[in-house]
Amino acid sequence: MLITSLDEMHRWSENMRLASKTIGVVPTMGYLHDGHRSLIEQAASECDVVVTTVFVNPLQFSAGEDYERYPRDLERDRALAHAAGTTILFVPSPQEMYPRGFTTTIDVGPLGERFEGAFRPGHFRGVATVVAKLFNVTKPHIAYFGQKDYQQTLVISQLIRDLNYNITLRVLPTVRERDGLAMSSRNVYLSPTERSDATVLYRALHAALDAIAQGERVREKLESLMRSVIEQIPHAHIDYAAAACAETLDQPDSFAPGQQIVLLLAVRIGTTRLIDNALTSIHYDSSSM
Repeated sequence: MLITSLDEMHRWSENMRLASKTIGVVPTMGYLHDGHRSLIEQAASECDVVVTTVFVNPLQFSAGEDYERYPRDLERDRALAHAAGTTILFVPSPQEMYPRGFTTTIDVGPLGERFEGAFRPGHFRGVATVVAKLFNVTKPHIAYFGQKDYQQTLVISQLIRDLNYNITLRVLPTVRERDGLAMSSRNVYLSPTERSDATVLYRALHAALDAIAQGERVREKLESLMRSVIEQIPHAHIDYAAAACAETLDQPDSFAPGQQIVLLLAVRIGTTRLIDNALTSIHYDSSSM
């Protein structure tokens, strides 16, 4: 079933809650792939009904970004979403979501100002605003997001906490191609040569993961290692290659034993900007215990 109206979405969600149905929501910008499929299938396994939203959100694109050319294919999305277990495909228009006179946005504070927020000013304000609006109309019990957009999952977690949403956040692992490239709707932009070059992000993450497994704790050394791998690709441009505390995105000089950290990458391959990440923990040194 397809819904395009906010009013109809409100009514459907309210009726499901009155019927004591558990609602899962999978917010997307469409052009669905197997990463989205995994989220929908997980939602379908845990919830009575699943709402998959498809909305290319203009508020999270800066001037000069790819809003107009962002890939769109609604019929393809409908087929994949329903095959994966979607009950409702919610596809509002920009005019429906942001009617004339709309001015209210949500500022998530310092968490949204580093990494992606630094390179895409206002991005997380747009993300937080649209997700709050989607939560308001779909009324989910559980919301499903992918780890590939790691900083976004922290922003959504803060949004849920700060605005007192009674919603459980599920963050599922990044789904990858066989060669390690993280699945993304933007991968369609890559030429065959760029597609091959793009696997350098995965290689850079694993170089740092290997170094951590061998005892490296110094942040700058980990970041330098990732940069050195990526710089082997002549036309790769690094926005950031960072190691940070997984919960706060703080960047100490050195990480403590037992600390969970996240490795974060944003790299342009040609004209296509790709992001990726990996989570790990600093091992305790058993010889010093």
